[in-house]
Amino acid sequence: MTDIIEKLNWRYATKKYDPAKSVPADKLERILESIRLAPTTSGLQPFEVFVVTNPAIRSKIKDISYDQQQVVDCSHLLVFAAWDDMTPERVNMMFDLTNEQRGTVNEGWEAYRKQLLGMLAARGQEINFQSAAKQAYIGLGIAMVAASFEGVDCTPMEGFDPNVLDELLNLKERNLRSVVMLPLGYRAAEGDWLVNLKKIRRDREHFITEIK
Repeated sequence: MTDIIEKLNWRYATKKYDPAKSVPADKLERILESIRLAPTTSGLQPFEVFVVTNPAIRSKIKDISYDQQQVVDCSHLLVFAAWDDMTPERVNMMFDLTNEQRGTVNEGWEAYRKQLLGMLAARGQEINFQSAAKQAYIGLGIAMVAASFEGVDCTPMEGFDPNVLDELLNLKERNLRSVVMLPLGYRAAEGDWLVNLKKIRRDREHFITEIK
């Protein structure tokens, strides 16, 4: 069994965290860096990550998250927030950053910039937001794998009121919308009903289809 399969069998959606245990700074930074390095469409990185440790804010988030205790008991609460639109300013920022850091201006790259700007303008704001939200989920997946390699528990969460969360974190002022949350921490030794249950997944035969 490879290391990655062992790690993925170890991880689960933790239901109860030990509030006395904190994720070390170096582990947290590696998880965050893995998110930063996640692939995104056209390299736009159309989402941001908020690391919430403030107890008062987390208590308010718990109130709008179906009272899920993990929100307050975890070590760090990550909130993934997507661009509310893929505006020309944002697209140009990333293309200009690429040119600056690579030290070149590529004719094909610039032609693609123009094509992408036209496509995004034609799609409209809501479709662009939904696309950005999908990119945030790529970051979420990589964060969960990275956390498993660091021996850190996590719980992906969609169960919250995004409109209220946006207000709590002032996301609208930054033209962002919350998409998904990820508590990070360490499972409690007792009290988590899921921790010792067998992981259930469909077998390969009923999950993977090979088209040759």
